[in-house]
Amino acid sequence: MAKNASRQQVYTLLVEVGRNVGDGLPEGASGGALMCYASGVDEAEAVRETVAILKQADLAPLDVSGYGTLDERLAEGHDISDDERAMMQRALEENSVIVAQMTPFFDKA
Repeated sequence: MAKNASRQQVYTLLVEVGRNVGDGLPEGASGGALMCYASGVDEAEAVRETVAILKQADLAPLDVSGYGTLDERLAEGHDISDDERAMMQRALEENSVIVAQMTPFFDKA
């Protein structure tokens, strides 16, 4: 079991969502973006799990952008706060998806 756990990594994902009944987005929003930390043996698994969980939460995922693992992000020079690292660690320990931030989009008419 420990071997499987060590294969898990946490991926940073940005998920764009459209509107859906019961999605919890504010009235007037046209959609939104969610910053997520998701565990998986690879990025494809992390994306699949994230999309499945968001659909269960009545959200409508449209697009997912991957930003890599903690090590990959550090190698690219990203500044990663202690809070962000803690959420990544929680996602790894719980083998879960953590939604760190939700930003609604509003059309400018």
